[in-house]
Order: sequence, then C-alpha cells, then structure tokens
Amino acid sequence: MPPRGVKKGTKRARQYEHVKQSEKEAGRSESRAEEIAARAVNKEKARSGESKSSSRSSTRGRSAGSRGGKRSGSGSGGRTREQLYNDAKKMGIEGRSSMSKAQLQRAVAGAEG
Repeated sequence: MPPRGVKKGTKRARQYEHVKQSEKEAGRSESRAEEIAARAVNKEKARSGESKSSSRSSTRGRSAGSRGGKRSGSGSGGRTREQLYNDAKKMGIEGRSSMSKAQLQRAVAGAEG
C-alpha cells in the first residue's frame, strides 16, 4: 500500500511498487521493502514540490534515482551480514547460517571470482 497521500494509479504509486519490488528482489523483507519504497516516494514528492512541507535533507543532494545505489554497501563495513547471507543463499553456499560476516564475505567473494 503506497504511503498516505499517494493515489492509486498515479506516477508515485507506480514508483512505490517498482522500488518495493526491487528491494524484495535484493533480499529485503516485505516490511523493510515497503519502508524503503515509502521513503523514496516521499523524498521525490518533496523534491518536486508535491508535498505540503519538506525537510532540508529531502530537497538537497542527489535524488535516489540519480544516485542509483552508489552508496549501497559503501563505508567501512561494506555490505551487511544480511545482504551477504542473501547473496550466499542465491549462490547456494552451504553452511551459511552459521557463518560470521567475515566468513560470508570470503565465501561470497570466492564464489563470485
């Protein structure tokens, strides 16, 4: 269900469904995918002046669409253990449930290369 203030059949409703589906394909849970999609739609609404009020952080910086996941998995820790676990699951790596984050990183890197 799209965030409050977004009518069915509109561009923002389609955007919400698209982002939600993408997040689910990336291995996120249903509730987490819905949260991310709602935040993305609300931010785009604020950027284009469709919302009544908006925070400074919503109107500054690059849009989610132009950022294109550039910040995903960046930083000192890289991907989360959950992301690594989901990648290992897709690759069919056995014993993944008992692996630590470091072990998952090595296993996923070994399976990719």
